Amino acid sequence: MPAEERPLVALTMGDPAGVGPEIVVGAWSETVVHDCCRPVVVGHPEILRRAVRLWQTRVRVQEIDQPEQADPRPGLIPCIPCGRDDVLEVSPGALDARAGQAAYDAVVAATKLAQSGQVDAMTTAPLHKEALHRAGHDYPGHTELLADLCDVDDFAMMLYLGPDEERLGPAGLAVVHVTLHSALRDVFGVIDEDAILAKARLADRFMRNLMRGRPRIGVCALNPHAGEGGLFGNEEQTVIAPAVERGNAEGLRLEGPLPTDTLMVRARDGEYDAIVAMYHDQGHIAFKLLGMHRAVNVTLGLPIVRTSVAHGTAFDIAWRRQAETSGMLEALRVASRLVMSAK
Repeated sequence: MPAEERPLVALTMGDPAGVGPEIVVGAWSETVVHDCCRPVVVGHPEILRRAVRLWQTRVRVQEIDQPEQADPRPGLIPCIPCGRDDVLEVSPGALDARAGQAAYDAVVAATKLAQSGQVDAMTTAPLHKEALHRAGHDYPGHTELLADLCDVDDFAMMLYLGPDEERLGPAGLAVVHVTLHSALRDVFGVIDEDAILAKARLADRFMRNLMRGRPRIGVCALNPHAGEGGLFGNEEQTVIAPAVERGNAEGLRLEGPLPTDTLMVRARDGEYDAIVAMYHDQGHIAFKLLGMHRAVNVTLGLPIVRTSVAHGTAFDIAWRRQAETSGMLEALRVASRLVMSAK
């Protein structure tokens, strides 16, 4: 693909105390990055230079004012400066409000660039939720922050695995969550037919951009053994099954409620294109076992394209050059694919 046709992607560094800056730099020289997109980093340039020194590479960081000035190459990282200088005092692996503020500032700046059309998509490195809160920003994570910045109410976090040679369907596999960053005790009170249907529609819309026809969507049960006929709970009968029936009546291809342990195995083998999970760990744990370092976080329902790595800040190994970079490579590749499929 000619360089001028590759999507321009704003890449945020995430929490500077975590692995974000080093996975940005670690992935930068990979050919696949520059074959699929034109990335430009948003964040503090000196933090980026520290990550370059950590990797002991000769990559140069170039400060620019606008995305159109970017000329990214394996040896050159264009960076739009963002954030306060006090973040330079943050220690690696430390929970710090200044780092939370830096991560927040980068997300806000990149979102504005995407909303204005100055970039085609944004890809985010991980931020730390507690650091974000310490900085005074009351969001459970990227998903809710982005929804607020884009002023949308119908949104969802989705994990996505692209197709591989041995398993999954031809368009890959996605899992979307009815509830996300909620205490487990609160899940039963939040799930209803409308919430399940809203997420199923978002999953359907996303996968239809990547494949021909309607995707096959498996809907998870909430209770063990899908409630075992009401012995272990009746939400399957009173909430989930009616939502599935309504979805099918409007043209979706839904099947469920199905026990999650066997549903994920069937999805892995290509029987389903997407999964609707009822709560965070129900979808996350099984999905990450399928492909921890290939999984990509996609925010559905936004007027912009946003992808992210599916892992966290990893304070325990941050700034030791131990972080896995394949998740960042895949997040950039999926962002580019989503932009191109929308054209």
